[in-house]
Amino acid sequence: MVNKKRLIRLIQKLIQIDSQNPPGDERQIARFVSAYLSALGLKTKTYAFSDKRVNVLAILEGKKCAKRTKRAKRMKSLLLTPHLDTVPAGKSWKREPFAASIIGDKVYGLGATDCKGNLASSLEAINSIVEEEVPLDYDLIFAATADEESGSGLGLIPLLERKILKADAAVVLDADDFEIVVTQKGLVHLLVRIKGKKAHGAYPWLGINAIDIAAKIITDLKKQKIHYKKNRYLRQPTVNIGTINGGDKVNVVSDWCEFQLDFRFLPGTNEKHFLQNLKRTISRYSRDFKIEIQGIQAPYYINPKHPLVSHLVQAMRKVKVKPRISGSEGATVITFFKARNIPAIATGFGTKACAHIADEYARISNLYKGSQVLVEFLKNYEFK
Repeated sequence: MVNKKRLIRLIQKLIQIDSQNPPGDERQIARFVSAYLSALGLKTKTYAFSDKRVNVLAILEGKKCAKRTKRAKRMKSLLLTPHLDTVPAGKSWKREPFAASIIGDKVYGLGATDCKGNLASSLEAINSIVEEEVPLDYDLIFAATADEESGSGLGLIPLLERKILKADAAVVLDADDFEIVVTQKGLVHLLVRIKGKKAHGAYPWLGINAIDIAAKIITDLKKQKIHYKKNRYLRQPTVNIGTINGGDKVNVVSDWCEFQLDFRFLPGTNEKHFLQNLKRTISRYSRDFKIEIQGIQAPYYINPKHPLVSHLVQAMRKVKVKPRISGSEGATVITFFKARNIPAIATGFGTKACAHIADEYARISNLYKGSQVLVEFLKNYEFK
């Protein structure tokens, strides 16, 4: 049975451990989580892909584990994965970011919503499962990962790429207010470099102004209509100009300009069409340019009728909270599972609009119900 007082103590302890990224140091919080799970009898191991960047993996074996042999069919496995790191606190806080103070139904602190509240709820759920000696029909894998706030390059990505982390289905605990994320946009981040011809600012006709060219390209891009397959959970594709730099001096015609683009696209389309169109657009105004791709992440979609979704919806309804099937406009780690053919969803119990803000908080009632939801979900989940 979920213990509310124990859960409150747990979230406070987690908030009080500094795991800001950058600079990036998950050692202390990883030790705490590893010790907590080991005390519950789980098989626990840590992995570090860089100094100080520690990930925790633990396994709660299913009920048939005692009968296994080397020849026995492998049991299915379900993964729960929150992350250990937070963004930096910054200087705007009015409350102490590591005090974990409680006022009414709110616990304040860095990471309360993103993602230590979800971490606490999942640990309490596992504790409850162990206490009740609930026999699971699968192996439960728990992965508390490092470096999520900087792209997961020292956390979930290498764990998957090196096949350390293998599962048949995954639930990412990194969302708010009981939403169930079944789809998200893909993204392309890139840098465009335009080359012009330098001249004196008093005689601009003698040069080729790269900034002028970039402005025309950007204006053209923003006017274009992007064809896409509609998705009930997502808005239309977007193009954002993130940065722009160019020129050396006010009285010199700029012979260089560069700008960064953030393109978000929906499932059913891919980045190739956007990149082809971008090259055509730039070619209308310049022949001397370069495009540097800085990052690509595929879009993601899972059928809302998948057992991950249906079982989670049932668990939420049993705890009398309203499930919200939704999509993510931003990138989350669920796409990293796509390349491994692992079905995945994201959910969580943080408080909407509280992630990455000063005086971040989470509602204790949400975290408590979240633990109850996870217990019901884990007890009743069945692979098809």
